[in-house]
Amino acid sequence: MSHSYNPVSPEIVELLTQIVGAENVSTRAADLEARSNDQGIHPPQRAEVLVWVHDEQQVSRVMALANQQRIPVTAWGAGTSLEGNPIPLLGGIQLSFERMNRILAVHEGDFQVTVQPGIGYKDLNAQLQRHGLFFAPDPGANASIGGMLANNAAGIRTVKYGATRDNVLRMQVVLADGSVMRLGSRSIKQSSGYDLAHLVIGSEGTLAMITEATLKLAPIPSHFSAAVASFNSVSSAIEAVVAVRGSGLEPAALEFLDPVTTALISGSDGLNLPEKPTVLMEFHSAHQGHLQATLDSVREICAECGSVYFFATTNQSERLKLWHARHHTYETIVRANPGRKVSNSDVAVPISAYPILIDFIEANRRERGVSAYSFGHAGDGNIHVLYVYAGEQESAAAWAMNTAVVYKAIELGGTATGEHGIGLGKTQFMQSEHGQALQLMRVVKTALDPNWILNPGKIFVD
Repeated sequence: MSHSYNPVSPEIVELLTQIVGAENVSTRAADLEARSNDQGIHPPQRAEVLVWVHDEQQVSRVMALANQQRIPVTAWGAGTSLEGNPIPLLGGIQLSFERMNRILAVHEGDFQVTVQPGIGYKDLNAQLQRHGLFFAPDPGANASIGGMLANNAAGIRTVKYGATRDNVLRMQVVLADGSVMRLGSRSIKQSSGYDLAHLVIGSEGTLAMITEATLKLAPIPSHFSAAVASFNSVSSAIEAVVAVRGSGLEPAALEFLDPVTTALISGSDGLNLPEKPTVLMEFHSAHQGHLQATLDSVREICAECGSVYFFATTNQSERLKLWHARHHTYETIVRANPGRKVSNSDVAVPISAYPILIDFIEANRRERGVSAYSFGHAGDGNIHVLYVYAGEQESAAAWAMNTAVVYKAIELGGTATGEHGIGLGKTQFMQSEHGQALQLMRVVKTALDPNWILNPGKIFVD
């Protein structure tokens, strides 16, 4: 299916200026170039005009104009995604939510907050700290909330708190024709009609523009702990992950690192970890005594699973040192490989299939001679593979391995992406993963966006 679009004419730029003001419209090369790519490796593409919006009425009027004129519109938040999700592939209008960055209301007694989509995740939590609350999904970067909603971002705390989708109650969105819709409600329990809010979450800006969201919050824990355990085999490490999850200890994070990644971050951050399959864990509690008892139980579980190294701490600086190393794994790999490209891909499988997938990754790495690092959120079956390459031969080998890994994940009952989204990099796998359901997705897309102006070129292959 192909769709035709029109260019942004000087007349359209003038109409956009009338909607948002001259100071909020730019055709400057520097502004367009700065938002032409995300943190991934996909080729940049400039929009024809950049428009900063401040409220849903401006978004509505811009969308109505774009729909009438059949001009592509791509949303921009913070640009921290990895699969080319916000790249304006076909030019058109880039709708920036950077200036829609306010907290609209803190519903402290309900453990909720209502925000505009442009506010950064870390900035939001910094402001919520005075209320003793935080928004739990942690993508690592200071992603915009709108971007997190669009991609259903997750992160290290998913095992306890869920992904972004699990922490949203209500949204206000603008459809392709400019219609403003309110989806969901502030009630924790909702069983009224179709769940349209969760249809939009994870749609990567292809169904609607999110202009407001009410999020679930959690109390900031009084006490934190961290533990790290190393094993002689991946199967033993994942056995420990499953045992910890099944113990009722409620880990807040359960992360896996392969031996190569462990050695790299250990040397970079001075952790002195063995070069073996490693599991990083975090636990939260309201009581120090309960936390210590939890760590004692975890130590026993890991020993029963064959751990050859175990370290646990309730010391805040030691805990932060561990998680600093994990959060900055990507940057550490980039620094360790100057002059080479680094591509970050993710897949997810049922936890029982995790060791099979890791073994498959290791075998492919050896057979193809690819430089790759594997780590991820083992508690929910998510693994990231970072491919490092230079030149056409290494690039081809890395992409061949990535393709094989994704198809293997799907074969094991998993998905092409656990948290990065489809964007440009995973469109080729959609048919294999979803079959006839992909056609149903097209029907939904066409119903909400008949002219296919919203982020064209993403999710679907035309």
